[in-house]
Amino acid sequence: MGKQFSELSSKHIEFIEQQKIYFVGTAAETGSVNLSPKGGDSLRVISSTKIAWLNLTGSGNESASHVLKNARMTIMFCAFEGSPLILRVYGQAEVLHSRDADWAQYSRLFPQSVAARQVFVLDIAMVQTSCGMAVPYFTYEDDRDDLAKWSEKRGSEGIEKYWLNKNQQSIDGFATEIVERSGITEAAS
Repeated sequence: MGKQFSELSSKHIEFIEQQKIYFVGTAAETGSVNLSPKGGDSLRVISSTKIAWLNLTGSGNESASHVLKNARMTIMFCAFEGSPLILRVYGQAEVLHSRDADWAQYSRLFPQSVAARQVFVLDIAMVQTSCGMAVPYFTYEDDRDDLAKWSEKRGSEGIEKYWLNKNQQSIDGFATEIVERSGITEAAS
């Protein structure tokens, strides 16, 4: 049976810190629902009512476009080993880009990466746990380094070109504001 909480408990935080993967769900009022797997050293519990996560450059930029239209976000964690548990964190998110006032405060919490695209800050409205007894066991091997190699090879100028060409709109045509809020000039293309 699921249980609901108004904030993260110390037990919830300990569980989150042990996870190697998490999933982020966003949606605008219309269009596609997005669900993204995230990994690596990209999530921080700021407090019992706030989480921040680093969004690295990728093929889509759905979370940013959705949060600009509708700030709701869900982050889900699953136990793939040990006792079964699913933990969902619901709330309102803000997307930060490199020129935003709070960027430095949050981006410094994560390892530096040329692929750093945005930081999302989630103000938690509700935490829900459920059994997770049907989630299969999986064994963690290692983090992938493909994105790090790809982004380092491109360098910051190449990443900005990628943002210009691939990350300005969602699949539904919603703006991501990456160019304006990251200070990229069209000359970078």
